[in-house]
Amino acid sequence: MKSLTVRMARWSARHPWRAVVGWLVFVALCLVVGGAVGTHGATTADYRVGEAGRAEAMAAEGHLERRSTEQVLISARSGVLDQRDAEAAARDLTARMKPLPEVADVSPPRWSRDGRILMVEVALKGEERDAKNKVDALLAQTAAVQKSQPRLLLEETGSPSISKGVDQQRSDDLALSEKIALPVTLITLLVAFGSVVMATVPLLLALTSIAAAIGLSMVVSHVSPDAGVGTNVILMIGLAVGVDYTLFHLKREREERARGGGRLTSEALVELAAATSGRAVVVSGLAVVVSTATLYLASDVIFSSLATGTIVVVLVAVASSLTALPALLTALGKRAERTARRRAERGKPARRTRGEGGGRIWTALLRPAASHPLATLCASVLALLALVLPLTGLKITEMSRDTHSREIPAMRVYDRLNEAFPEQRVTHDVVVRADAARAEEVAVALRALTERTDRDPLFADGSLLRTSADHRISVLRLKVPYLGNSRQAGDSLDHLRQDYLPATMGRIAGVEYGVSGDVARYADYPAHQNAKLPLVLGALLLVTFAMTVYAFRSVMLGLIGVVLNLLSAAAALGLLVLVFQGTWAEGLLDFHSTGSIGSRVPLFLFVILFGLSMDYQVFVVSRIREAALTGAPTRQAVLDGIRTSASVVTSAAVVMMTVFASFVFLHIIEMKQIGFVLAAAVLLDAFIIRIMILPSALLLLGEATWWPSRAGREGAVPAEAAHRQPVVGIR
Repeated sequence: MKSLTVRMARWSARHPWRAVVGWLVFVALCLVVGGAVGTHGATTADYRVGEAGRAEAMAAEGHLERRSTEQVLISARSGVLDQRDAEAAARDLTARMKPLPEVADVSPPRWSRDGRILMVEVALKGEERDAKNKVDALLAQTAAVQKSQPRLLLEETGSPSISKGVDQQRSDDLALSEKIALPVTLITLLVAFGSVVMATVPLLLALTSIAAAIGLSMVVSHVSPDAGVGTNVILMIGLAVGVDYTLFHLKREREERARGGGRLTSEALVELAAATSGRAVVVSGLAVVVSTATLYLASDVIFSSLATGTIVVVLVAVASSLTALPALLTALGKRAERTARRRAERGKPARRTRGEGGGRIWTALLRPAASHPLATLCASVLALLALVLPLTGLKITEMSRDTHSREIPAMRVYDRLNEAFPEQRVTHDVVVRADAARAEEVAVALRALTERTDRDPLFADGSLLRTSADHRISVLRLKVPYLGNSRQAGDSLDHLRQDYLPATMGRIAGVEYGVSGDVARYADYPAHQNAKLPLVLGALLLVTFAMTVYAFRSVMLGLIGVVLNLLSAAAALGLLVLVFQGTWAEGLLDFHSTGSIGSRVPLFLFVILFGLSMDYQVFVVSRIREAALTGAPTRQAVLDGIRTSASVVTSAAVVMMTVFASFVFLHIIEMKQIGFVLAAAVLLDAFIIRIMILPSALLLLGEATWWPSRAGREGAVPAEAAHRQPVVGIR
């Protein structure tokens, strides 16, 4: 009873209103401080990896970095385009754009080959990552020219306006997911508790935890830059684990209240819940944190941003379950006690408090594992291995502009731009750095490179060479008339890197060179990730094993935990490949298959799934160990522990599935994939791993489950004494 968990719960139970007010002050302080310091967003340099990243850094050194551009297409609203009207509109647009402080340059208007579209290209100042914040000024001028030329159609696209459209779509999607997840979560909690007040508590604590985490993440972003995905992951993970942690605690308190039959005070019940489920929540939260922290080893700003958001919201959710929740439980418990006394004074029977799970349904579901553990284990493992098989055909690609939803207006204009101006589709930037004395030698080699690409049908005419003021850095821009995600674009990059550059620039000693551009980025990022994969996965397996051994003092349980987490995560990812790399589910889930999975999705999901699986692992095994500590044989402890935890695990799983499944309705393909696989993984984990495989494995192991300790026997107390004192599921 001297653990930090119990001490915090005891203080909160004795000073409930101070604890609640303190929690609200903490949430408000996080939001105020976060709003004051703002979010430090990742810069363009933070995204540089591989050869493309090195080439971009060299170009930036010579002030030759790629500029963000916007393209305005001028066409006829109907009928044939009037050439003089189009050229007049282009002159007006150029005159309006050039004075803007956001604009670096406006190129001369260019006609499409069929003469139906006139294009004006505008280059913006500053970094690529900041360009989307400057595009409104350009859109305003385009709209002004459109108003003065009603017979023409002026449409704007480009990386900045597409990024802005994606951000707006993401914001709208998140609002939609909240509208779906919050009501369904509330309904699930109403079913679980049968009380509006008790159902509201987990939801309110989860929402306040999310608010505090958003504020804290703004502060933390000044140490680990935010890549623009932090809020997304905070909302998704925060609602799921916030409700789950509160649910675990609430269910245990109500279970002990029902078992105590009114003999224990609200304060004692809160302390009892803190000593059992509260400890499980702490260890579970720490397991998610240390598992997620392995993403930092990937040396990628987006993974770091995802890890930071997850870690912050999980820690805040754990803190709320240790402080505000005990206070609320005490206040609600005393209210229930007063109500019970008034009913007793009036001669009315006391209302029945819902107790622990373990009814006929769960007894029936556990019967296969209890009666035929070996057969159940083999059948369940084989079923999951069947889901793992599609993972062997996993294809990873970097999701590019070509994969964005066409519901974004700028994307539809982008398609028209690619059709009318194929030479605008892809460009490779060959960046060379050498001593100024070798400038002429470099220029000769670059001319030889241009001659080779001119003879290659994978490249288009119109190369452009730029050189820095000190003549040390040169950038040769080569055009490719194919879409960035096409095979031909990839082949053109391979020709450059493997053949043309070694044969030209490679013959000059002491010269550094590399290829950057969108295609190079799409190729280099998966390669960078694959190189980091063994390190991240190795660390993930190690910390998961270490956390489980620490929690339960059992090497055997540590090994079982790692194997089951691997099996669950691999099966879920196999299901992801089966659904999203094919086309059969496009209509069902409203997406257009790219024949691949987003490059960041598998690793992020693998890490997160390991962490979330620990939620159920810790909670279920804690109940099993509690039963063993009361003197029950291991077989009985396994069956009783799983049966008594089944109700809360199911409720928690339904909540998590609801939250994650709501992301399937999003338009951004990577978020859709993440939501789908997380929902599928929770389903598999709660109903296959914890109901079929885990009990079967533990029943077959028997006393060996606790090896090398004798935790099942050491410290055991008589069953009749177990109710009089709290037993801690985790030592």
